[in-house]
Amino acid sequence: MSNYRQIIYQIIFRTKHSQKTLKPEHNEILFKYIWGIIKNKNCHLYRINGMEEHLHILTDLHPGIALADYIRDIKTASSIWLKASDYFPNFVGWADGYAALTYSYWDKDRLINYIKNQQQHHKSESFEMEYRRLLKEHNIDIDERFFLS
Repeated sequence: MSNYRQIIYQIIFRTKHSQKTLKPEHNEILFKYIWGIIKNKNCHLYRINGMEEHLHILTDLHPGIALADYIRDIKTASSIWLKASDYFPNFVGWADGYAALTYSYWDKDRLINYIKNQQQHHKSESFEMEYRRLLKEHNIDIDERFFLS
């Protein structure tokens, strides 16, 4: 029997203390590294992008993988790689927590466009404002502790 699925997540996480340590000129190599992690988990990356202090990942989730394990593996492996890389010398780690927002397959193209245009979007909205807005739109109670670390 085949395993069919269509589980689309927008995953968002930030650097420790929202430090601006992800250098845009080197993000492509970081994104390719994360894509490799995702591919090795038998998941599909629709889009990845971000700013100096956070990332957005639009991905599906293989039904045999727990979401928390998936995100932990992405954050752990990429953190190790970032710290060892000469491209991101000031990176100290990812902040605790993340947002994993589910969407309909029919939202996929809109989300790809949204993530693709992060640089333009953040000219008018800070990451914290964006993060709070997305959590509210998904009716998620905000835990202020995650905005402190």
